[in-house]
Amino acid sequence: MSRILITSALPYINGIKHLGNLAGSMLPADVYARFKRAQGHDVLYICATDEHGTPAELAAAAAGQDVRTYCDEQHEIQKAAGQAFGLSYDWFGRSSNAPNQRLTQHFAKVLEERGLIEERVDRMIYSVDDARFLPDRYVEGTCPHCGHVGARGDQCDNCGRLLDPTDLIDPYSAVSGSRNLEVRDTRHLYLLQTKLADDIRAWIDSKSDWQPLAKSIAYKHLDEGLIDRGITRDLKWGVPVVGPDGGPRAGMEGKVFYVWFDAPIEYIGATEEWADATGRTWRDWWRTDEGADDVRYVQFMGKDNVAFHTVSFPATILGSGEPWKTVDTLKAFNWLNWYGGKFSTSQKRGVFMDQALELLPADIWRWHLTAYGPEHSDAAFTWEQFQSTTNKDLADVLGNFVNRIVKFAESKFGGVVPDGGEPGPLEIKLEADMRAGIAEATAQFEAMEFRKAAAALRAVWVLGNEYLQEAAPWTAFKTDVERSGVAVRTGLNLVALFARLAAPIMPDTAARIAATVGATDLSWPDADASLLNQLPRGQTVAAAAVLFTKIEDSQVAEWSERFGGADA
Repeated sequence: MSRILITSALPYINGIKHLGNLAGSMLPADVYARFKRAQGHDVLYICATDEHGTPAELAAAAAGQDVRTYCDEQHEIQKAAGQAFGLSYDWFGRSSNAPNQRLTQHFAKVLEERGLIEERVDRMIYSVDDARFLPDRYVEGTCPHCGHVGARGDQCDNCGRLLDPTDLIDPYSAVSGSRNLEVRDTRHLYLLQTKLADDIRAWIDSKSDWQPLAKSIAYKHLDEGLIDRGITRDLKWGVPVVGPDGGPRAGMEGKVFYVWFDAPIEYIGATEEWADATGRTWRDWWRTDEGADDVRYVQFMGKDNVAFHTVSFPATILGSGEPWKTVDTLKAFNWLNWYGGKFSTSQKRGVFMDQALELLPADIWRWHLTAYGPEHSDAAFTWEQFQSTTNKDLADVLGNFVNRIVKFAESKFGGVVPDGGEPGPLEIKLEADMRAGIAEATAQFEAMEFRKAAAALRAVWVLGNEYLQEAAPWTAFKTDVERSGVAVRTGLNLVALFARLAAPIMPDTAARIAATVGATDLSWPDADASLLNQLPRGQTVAAAAVLFTKIEDSQVAEWSERFGGADA
C-alpha cells in the first residue's frame, strides 16, 4: 500500500465555479483519488478555497458584506457544490484559516534569513479615482511583448508572459476603468527567484515523468529568465506581514502577503486543518525528515496555474532549505471552452456547477467531463456532443447492458444468479478479453490519461454487449436452459465488474449498478482475478429504475436558450 497525497488547484472564493474549472483540476483529481483508494492505497486528497486578494474584497463590497462574512458564506457554497458533485476531498480547507497564516509567515521568515527576501521601494500603480494601490490583476492594458489588449498586470493570457503592472502600455484600472493612474512609491518584500533559477531548473530536470505541457510551461519561464517577485501587497485582507517579534513589521504596517505567495502554502495548511480535525498528523505527509519521503505527491491544475506551481511555489519550498515534500507528478489540463469561446456569466455562456445539477445528476457530468475533457488540447463543450455521447456511452452501452441482463434474470430465472452449467469457449474468450481491457484501463488510470481510461472502460462495456449478442441467452432459453443460465450468470457477473470499473468516474451510479446484482464491492478489479465467477449462485438480483435517461432534442433546445449554445 502506497501513501499518495493529491491536491487540486484551489478554487477562488468569489463565486461558484464553472464546468471548465471542474474539468481542469478538481474532477480529475477526484477520479484519480477514487481510483487509487479503490486499489487499496492510503490517499489524502486536499483542497481549499483560495480566499485572499483584491477580488475577494471587491466581491464582498459588491455583495454589501464585510470580507470575512462573504468568505464564510462562499466557502460553504463551494464546499456544498463539491459534495454534490461527489468530490471526495479528505479535507476542504480555507486559506484564511490560522494554519496557513502561521505557515506563510514562517516561510517568509526563513526565506529572509537565507537571504532570499529583501525589502524594496516599489514604484506601483495608484488609482487616484479609486483611492488605492492597484494589485497586479487590477491593472490592465496592452502587453508589451505581443500587443494583446486586455493583458493583466501579472500575466498576459495571450502569450503567457509573466508581467509587472508597470510593464503595461496604456494601463487602466480594472476596478473602475479609470486611466487617472499614478506611479507612487511603496515598500514591499521581494522573493529573489533569480537566485534560485538553477535550483528550480535542476528540480524540474529531475521530473522525468512529467507530461510535456507542464514541463514546457516551466522551461519557458526559466528560459525567458526568472524575475524577482513582489510577495506583499497594499491590502487589508490577507496574511499580515510581520516582523521578527511577530508584531507589525516597521514600515510595512497594513500590508499583507500576495495571494499567490500564500495560496499554495495552503496545501500544507489545509492538511494541518485536516490533522487537527481528525486527530491525525500532518507533518509525515509534508516533511521528508518526519516520514513524508515515502509519499507520492500529485498535483492537478489548469495550464494557467502551472507557472506558479513550477516556479513560484517551488522557489518558496526549495528556498526555505527545509525538508518539505515537493510535487512528484504535476498533471496539467488545457481549457474547456464553450462552443469555442470562453465561459461567461454576464453573457449567459456556459454552465456552472450548481446549475449543472439542476439539469442532470452529477455522474452524467462527471463522465462527459472525464471522457471528453481538455486533457491534451483545449476542448469545446457543446450541447450537441454532450447529448450524443451521453446517449451512446451511458444509455445505449452501459445502461442497456445492465437493464437487459438483470431484467431477463428476473423474468426467466426467478431473480437469482443461475446455478448449473459451466463456462464454455465463449466465456473463456470473454474473460481473456476482459483481462486485457482491465489491464488497459488500469494502465491509463495509472498514467493519469483519463480520456484514454474512459475509452478503455467504454470498450469493455461494448465487449459485454457483444457477448450478450453472441451468447443470446433469450434464444438459448428455448432449447437449452442450462446454457442460457451460464450466459445469464456471466452477464450478471459482468454487471458487478462494470460497476467496479465505473466507480472512480461515476461513484453513485456504480453503487446503484452493483446493487442490482446484490454486490457491494467497488474495489478496483485485479486483471488476474477470476472475473466472471464473483457472485454467489442463487443470490438475488433486481433491476433498478432507469440508470440513464436519454437527453432529448427538446432539452438541448431549452438548455441552449437558457445557457447559450451555437448561436450565442
